[in-house]
Amino acid sequence: MSLLDDEVQQEQTPEEQFLEAYEQHADALFRHCLMRVRDRELAKDIVQEAYSKTWVYMSEGKEIEYLRAFLYRVANNLIIDWARKKKSSSLETLMEDDGFEPADENVKDFADVPAAREAIKMLGELDEMYRTAITMRYLDEMSPREIAEALGVSENVVSVRIHRGIEKLSKMAKRVPSEK
Repeated sequence: MSLLDDEVQQEQTPEEQFLEAYEQHADALFRHCLMRVRDRELAKDIVQEAYSKTWVYMSEGKEIEYLRAFLYRVANNLIIDWARKKKSSSLETLMEDDGFEPADENVKDFADVPAAREAIKMLGELDEMYRTAITMRYLDEMSPREIAEALGVSENVVSVRIHRGIEKLSKMAKRVPSEK
């Protein structure tokens, strides 16, 4: 970022920063939430609540260094709260009960591709910490630094989780018969 970009960002009002963050990140945040909760309306609600909480935080005059990471952290905390209330059921159960069919044509349904369907199933079998890191890195296209900020851990922890999660996925893929 150039010195001019820094000055422009500092000149923005909190409202302008917030609206810009909405324009830039709302769709990706929605896709992230949809992948995690498997419920379109719930994902919308979580995104709305994440932006609401972020606005309240900003309107209190508090500084946010990385707005995108902050939004993801708030959304992830809301997802965790939802999962606790729901008394967490496995991803396989959610896929069997609810299916994974986003109604929005703008949301690409990877479940239509057999290999992607199997990959999603394997991703769902990973421990939450690995699944979240891999989802944020490869589906949400966040950098390890942004993921670390969103999850409240170090970049090294994020890198280790991604690496170990990919190793686990690789082992799972080797066990899967190729005729699925």
